[in-house]
Amino acid sequence: MKNAEVLKVLRDNDNARHGLMEFEDFAEIMSQRILAREPMDDLRRAFKLFDDDNTGKISLRNLRRVAKEIGDRLEDDELQAMIEEFDVDQDGEISEQEFYAIMQDDA
Repeated sequence: MKNAEVLKVLRDNDNARHGLMEFEDFAEIMSQRILAREPMDDLRRAFKLFDDDNTGKISLRNLRRVAKEIGDRLEDDELQAMIEEFDVDQDGEISEQEFYAIMQDDA
């Protein structure tokens, strides 16, 4: 949500006009927003976090960078094994479709 959206939600639900809203109202609004989201949009955004070089694939280099960013100290052979496990077309990288299958547990 952008700041303007947050402020509008707050204004629309601030019944006492104190710049606050009830937690129950907040939880209901956020639940509705989460349920209305398109899951594929979330998967596309997640894929792009890995594919920082915009190749349309997740390479060993991409996976190594993400592992390092999240503090995982995995060796290259471990990362390569992860790729090989889900690399259906055996090109040595994870395509968007292969990534979606992993994330949707279709792999």
